[in-house]
Amino acid sequence: MVFYLAEEENTFVRFHAMQSIWISGTYTVLQIAVSIVFGRIPIIGFLAGIITSLLGLAVFILMIFLLVKAYQGERYKTPFFGDKAEEHSKVK
Repeated sequence: MVFYLAEEENTFVRFHAMQSIWISGTYTVLQIAVSIVFGRIPIIGFLAGIITSLLGLAVFILMIFLLVKAYQGERYKTPFFGDKAEEHSKVK
């Protein structure tokens, strides 16, 4: 969020910051929703916890991958979030 708000002209930085915000935000909302819905059911809650933990690991690996791509100067777009990030990263 800091890089997105601080950078006003560099669309490359804004794109990668926005893509990261979309991915992290979606994961956070999903994790909260799963914990609210399945948190009170012991066995399903345990399985949901394992699934969200694995999803968290996948998001972490994806973020490292995107960090490397950005460092290499490549504008790598993830399937859904890349288009959204591109829409919101344009300089006004």
